[in-house]
Amino acid sequence: MGKTEEFFKYITEGNATKGDFIPVGSAILDDETITGAHVKIPLKTMNRHGLIAGATGTGKTKSLQVLAENLSDRGIPVLLMDIKGDLSGLAQPSPGHPKIDERHEKIGLPFEAKSFPVEILTLSEQDGVRLRATISEFGPVLLSRILDLSEAQSGVVAVIFQYCDDNKLPLLDLKDFKKILQYATYEGKKEFDDAYGRISTASTGAILRKIVELEQQGADLFFGETSFDVQDLIRVDENGRGYINIIRLTDIQDRPKLFSTFMLSLLAEIYSTFPEQGDADRPELILFIDEAHLIFDEASKALLNQIESIVKLIRSKGVGLYFVTQNPTDVPEAVLSQLGLKIQHALRAFTAKDRKAIKLTAQNYPDSDYYDTTDVLTSLGIGEALVSALDEKGRPTPLAATMMRAPMSRMDVLTDAELGQLLSKSKLVKKYNETVDRESAYEMLNDKIERAEAEEAQEKARQEKEALKKAESNKRTSSTRRSTRMNPVIKVLTSATFIRSVFGILTKVMKK
Repeated sequence: MGKTEEFFKYITEGNATKGDFIPVGSAILDDETITGAHVKIPLKTMNRHGLIAGATGTGKTKSLQVLAENLSDRGIPVLLMDIKGDLSGLAQPSPGHPKIDERHEKIGLPFEAKSFPVEILTLSEQDGVRLRATISEFGPVLLSRILDLSEAQSGVVAVIFQYCDDNKLPLLDLKDFKKILQYATYEGKKEFDDAYGRISTASTGAILRKIVELEQQGADLFFGETSFDVQDLIRVDENGRGYINIIRLTDIQDRPKLFSTFMLSLLAEIYSTFPEQGDADRPELILFIDEAHLIFDEASKALLNQIESIVKLIRSKGVGLYFVTQNPTDVPEAVLSQLGLKIQHALRAFTAKDRKAIKLTAQNYPDSDYYDTTDVLTSLGIGEALVSALDEKGRPTPLAATMMRAPMSRMDVLTDAELGQLLSKSKLVKKYNETVDRESAYEMLNDKIERAEAEEAQEKARQEKEALKKAESNKRTSSTRRSTRMNPVIKVLTSATFIRSVFGILTKVMKK
């Protein structure tokens, strides 16, 4: 048996599956694509998470597109983070191209152009289904981690939530949370101190500053109602194909805090609401996080710990997370070790640091008798990648340099007209795009403060009125006392002694 036949057998046996799978391409040996040596990803292990990495322009986004299309075709919904704005083309079929036909002929897979059911979502004021969540849904622990608060500050947040629960004050948006913080610092300080102990003014001030920082990145658009129901991410269309939900994030690349806040809240909500699945034959939902370094670069240690915990636990809910980034080193080691599928496109070695990173990356892949992984990583062409997945028993499949299949949908963005038409048919736009601002903590506390101020003003007016009344009463009493008191001169002139003296003098005068 020649080397090629031996390699073909090695690849096909290592990729054999009993259940459903996604064929992503055909293996390459000595720069030649081996037709029919298909590299497969079993659906059974797609909840074990994955990584798609590679330098700019090597085909990462197209690999993501291929996986999303094939998952949708098999009835599995997908959520994509579209940072660069080039994934909306999934809603339109590929126009085709002779090079695509040539590629698929080498791979040994037929090419079919088709569109997919797509829902456009947004965190900002861009067109799309608005994604929102309330402060209450975050809870004190998650909110404290997002804000990177100290232990003492986290304690204050816990007290704030407890007060709102005890007094039935809904915490919906950031203005609610800021108002209750201000109330605890000033008007309601005595009430808080009596009920929960002393709250440090320095702590509430520090928390307010963190909230303002989050607001400056656009979080005021995210916090509020109507809250997005994560069950709407797992819809299928009338043909049984899973919806591909695309979150447009082109305008928040410079706001990583908002991005990581949203991602963590989404993962936490999915984990808390999805039922346990155990080892199912297919995933319930797959999330692709493009430009994954945006999550990790700005994340605090507490936030990283939270992400790592969710990555480890969420697979039992039938949810797979796929991080898309330029270099595997962008992903923390604790997360990277949890990723079962790796699709590694070419890396470029321009500096000594780059070469060192490539050597480290090569160590993340299984050993192979057919490849020098370090050399292959720098010599892969566009649309080629090293692929290693997990088989149905959880073992790594043979490492294969792979000619990746082409996307079936358009590899470009939708026009404004196409986007408008897509949104006009969306049921979710009608459900979530109406802004709701019902009475919540902000309004209730304002009413409480106004009532307290009104009562204080009334009491002050009453006291002033009583003081005035008392003063007038004292004045009348004083006047009465003065009017009944005899003038001392008159008193002397009218006294009996004075009169007798006068008559005595007059008598003496008359006798003379």
